Amino acid sequence: MNAPQLTSLLTNRDLDRLARLRLNAARRFTNRARGEHLAAQGGTSTEFCDFRDYSPGDDVRFVDWNIFARIERAYVKQFHQEEEMHVAVLVDASNSMLFEGKFDLARQLAAALGVLGLRAQEKVSAGALGGVAQRLRPCTGRMALPKLFTFLENLAPGGKTPIEQGIELFLRQHRGRGVAVVLSDFLSGGDLRRAFNQLHSAGLEVFAVQILAPSELAPELAGDLRFVDCETLGHLDISSAGDLLGLYHEYRLAHEAQLTGLAQQRAGKFLSVSAAEPIEQVVFGTMRKKGWIV
Repeated sequence: MNAPQLTSLLTNRDLDRLARLRLNAARRFTNRARGEHLAAQGGTSTEFCDFRDYSPGDDVRFVDWNIFARIERAYVKQFHQEEEMHVAVLVDASNSMLFEGKFDLARQLAAALGVLGLRAQEKVSAGALGGVAQRLRPCTGRMALPKLFTFLENLAPGGKTPIEQGIELFLRQHRGRGVAVVLSDFLSGGDLRRAFNQLHSAGLEVFAVQILAPSELAPELAGDLRFVDCETLGHLDISSAGDLLGLYHEYRLAHEAQLTGLAQQRAGKFLSVSAAEPIEQVVFGTMRKKGWIV
């Protein structure tokens, strides 16, 4: 008998494969609470790393009395410190995400990367950007998986709030260092540099995933057209649209290069994918090859 499907966003086979993986984040973006990420300084986990000379004030519970009995000199055992990482998953729910599967893929990726955090005993929270204010409070452990899935499955799409403003609103209530997974088309006329700076200043390593529709990656245009912005409702009339395709691709690639730079300059990661790509290909193919998950 087949096991019941745990979520409509991921297959049970995908969940099984995710159980053997984890987010590949920088160690320095962690909290002092106990977790699975090893810090550079000494700590109180059970994994021994070294000895050092005893100093007045050290906890005598960590003195190696066997060594002291042999050479009459006190040494203190040191252990790796395990720290907790906060994984904040941010899904763009604005109007520009509501066609050709962009919002659906964003929710699937949010579920997959959130699962990696929860299975690693990290603290995971989630929020919607660009639409109605929706937020999943921080939760931890596998028992929180249904809560994560329910939140993402029930996200209400649609809205006109720019993504940079949505990030600012989310950070007003956020606490904890770690990773911010931002899933968006990043089609905003606002100050994305400021948004990336705010995430970095909050102690969050940015994992930015740009999701574009097939028609945005390879538009087929000809003749006279009117373009209408689905969020601002502003419009632009174009004659001989086909002649402008080269210019469009030039600007699209320049925007992608800018986003790559914004992420990498702040010790983050950036990836651009098509909404037509299967979730399995993005996660177990592209993200693994690029070292996002290990």
